[in-house]
Amino acid sequence: MHSWCPFQVLAESNPSRFGFLWRCFDELYLLLDLLLQNHFLSNCSASFSENFYGLKRVSGRQRLPVRLGMTRTSRWWSLLLLCLLPYLQAKLEATLARQRDEEDFSIRLAQTRSQRLYRAAVAAYPYVSSAWQTWIFCQQLLFVFGVSRTHSPLLWLAGVRLERLNTQDIRDMEWKARTPGRPAGGSVMQRAWWMMSQAARGMAVSVSSSLSMGVFFLQFLEWWYSSENLSTVKALTSLPAPPPPLHLQQDQGGLGSESRNCPLCRKPHTNATVLSTSGFVFCYRCIYTYVKSNHRCPVTGYPTELQHLIKIYSPES
Repeated sequence: MHSWCPFQVLAESNPSRFGFLWRCFDELYLLLDLLLQNHFLSNCSASFSENFYGLKRVSGRQRLPVRLGMTRTSRWWSLLLLCLLPYLQAKLEATLARQRDEEDFSIRLAQTRSQRLYRAAVAAYPYVSSAWQTWIFCQQLLFVFGVSRTHSPLLWLAGVRLERLNTQDIRDMEWKARTPGRPAGGSVMQRAWWMMSQAARGMAVSVSSSLSMGVFFLQFLEWWYSSENLSTVKALTSLPAPPPPLHLQQDQGGLGSESRNCPLCRKPHTNATVLSTSGFVFCYRCIYTYVKSNHRCPVTGYPTELQHLIKIYSPES
């Protein structure tokens, strides 16, 4: 479900030390997104992307002239719908994809009542998703014809609408940036929250300033790995295959019997299955149970899912 990120590179290079970063990537991203969006909602009355395009959120009942600022209820609803809802949706889609992968395997374990209810909820999710997409389409259609004041159901649920920033709004934001307002006293929680808000402020400023550079870098990567430039990349990066390590050449004679044994049960392979992420061969039942519980290769620790299991068909079978 993830796109390429430095956490994935760290996890694949050293799974024992940095593997937890990739396994908890969604939660770490949610935490950073909460801090970032809370900063922009508190200081700019808009999300990060809305502020980038010169927009602000105002209460649906607020009349002209519209001033910068949101009610506390609207801000918290906006924060939850901006951060928590996409996180839950991504988790549900990942669970649905994993459930479909498990349906393709022959091993079926006994199910309890809670597991049957869980499977029924997962099966109903596509219909709920279709209804949600239909609502989005109808909301946008009503907005185009001037019937609705919001183009998104998320804005309607938060009780806000989008307006353009004016000169006074920009002056108010600049004044807030110059006067951070550090608490003189307060409890430990208040000081901790102030420190987190200051960290979010610095992160927001750095993200805003580096956005254009990041877009240029992504476009450069897209061009570099495009099909038109693929032949040039291969010519620059193609190198002869290195010889096998010396210790493998020396011990090659004693690996014949060991290579036919499963690394988990230490017995000859039964229904041999290879992991595409690491290349090691296991018994199907051994590796199926292990990957389903741990989601990684038992030998290398590389992140692995059930779809990475590949059946080996030998001439003897």
